This record gives sequence, structure tokens and C-alpha cells, in this order.
Amino acid sequence: MSFNNKVVLVTGASSGIGAAIALKFAEEGANVAIVGRNADKLKNVSENIAKVGNKPLVIAADVTKEDDAKRIVNDTVKQFGKLDVLINNAGVAEFVGITDANVMTVFDHVMNTNFRSPVYLTHLASNHLIKTKGNIINISSRAGQMVMERAFVYCTSKAALDHFTRAIALDFAPKGVRVNTISPGPVKTDVFENMGASKEMEKALWDQFTEKSPLKRISDPSEIAYLALFLASEKAVGITGSTYVSDNGALLASSNFAKTFELY
Repeated sequence: MSFNNKVVLVTGASSGIGAAIALKFAEEGANVAIVGRNADKLKNVSENIAKVGNKPLVIAADVTKEDDAKRIVNDTVKQFGKLDVLINNAGVAEFVGITDANVMTVFDHVMNTNFRSPVYLTHLASNHLIKTKGNIINISSRAGQMVMERAFVYCTSKAALDHFTRAIALDFAPKGVRVNTISPGPVKTDVFENMGASKEMEKALWDQFTEKSPLKRISDPSEIAYLALFLASEKAVGITGSTYVSDNGALLASSNFAKTFELY
């Protein structure tokens, strides 16, 4: 699946799934713009990409800020002249109960990051993607199709992203732009570290996820990256408005997985 001369914009690319997606597209010849808030992590990802493909455009930005979102799209198009693929990957997970005093603070933060920012970036990128008959891939979560204790905000944000994908896929279809969602289950990233979990807690969570997975495994970020490559390629020319779950069977055992977060 060659992406020579294609331009791919990846948010949340400083680590984990976003970094893996950017790397795989670069390996296939794409010009990649990587976006994240952590400049040091972005630098490391940039160096890894440069070893296997074209040097990426590095954009240190916060996707929840409108001025940053405009800069992300404008700088990408200014650098490469067009945009072919938008990967809305940036996301956060926070746990809160509906009766907690800080519930609305958490709600605003999670919804702004996981839902509003993909909506706004898609709006800003839309005309560029129409010109190239491009692709949008939203990285959601199996959480959008289930519920977990103290995670109603995260689950709701991902469910909203899933339905947004279907809605705009219909709007974009006459213009030749395809829009799809990837919903990973547990993927071995720095997500729990970013949430402030201790090393011991991280290990306990990953062990629990592995044990409760029907396939008895945790995904590597590269697995999600390969799926993104397929969905953005001509091999998936007839696929739009779809959700692809890659979760080692987690949804089949969703009640067990929900209990895992009791550890946190």
C-alpha cells in the first residue's frame, strides 16, 4: 500500500497509537505532519520517522485551542501543498462520577479533547480533503460501545465521535471523501502513565486486561497503524461510515473489562 506523494496529518502523535500510525505512513512513502503537546516526545518520534521515510513536519500544539487547530491545518498545507489523510487521534481518559464536585471540569476537558477538537479539525481540513478526495480516520475506542464505572464522560465522548463519523461520512460521500472509525481495545501505550498511575498500578492494569481478554493479549500500537493504512488506501475504496473494532475480543467480555477499572 504505497502512499507516495500523499500528505497525512496525525494528531496525538507524540507517542502510542499516533506515533505508530505516523511511522507506518512514512514507511509507505507519505509526507507526515505530527502533532502533539510534548515537544521532547515529538522530537523522538520525528527522529524515528526520518530513519524510515521523509522527514516529518513537527507541530507542537494543543488541539483543544482554536488558534492551534487553525495553525495545525494551515502549516501542514503550507508545507506540503495539500492534505490527503486526516487522522484524529488525540484523546484523553479521565474517571469521574456524576455526583463528584469536579464532574463538569472533567466533562469539559474530555469532551473538548476527544470530540470537539476532531469536529473542529475536520471542519478546518474539509475543503483540502475534498480537493484530494481524501480520507478521515477517527481513532475512537471500544468504550464508545459499552459503559464502565466512573467513565461515563470518556464513554460518551467516544460514542459521540463514532456517531459523528457516520453522520459526516454521509455528508462527504458525494464529494469523494471517506470517513471511518477505528475503535481499539487496550493497547500498550503510555496512557496510564499520562493519567498519573504508578508503575505498580500500570502493571496491575495491563495484567488484568491481558487476563480478561478473550485472546489473552494486549495489542501493540502497530496493529492499529496497519488498520489505518488499510482504511486510507485504495483497497478500502468502498468503505465509509464504518467502525472497525480491534480489541482482542474485549467487547465480548465487556462486563469483565469494566471491572478492571475498579483497580484505578
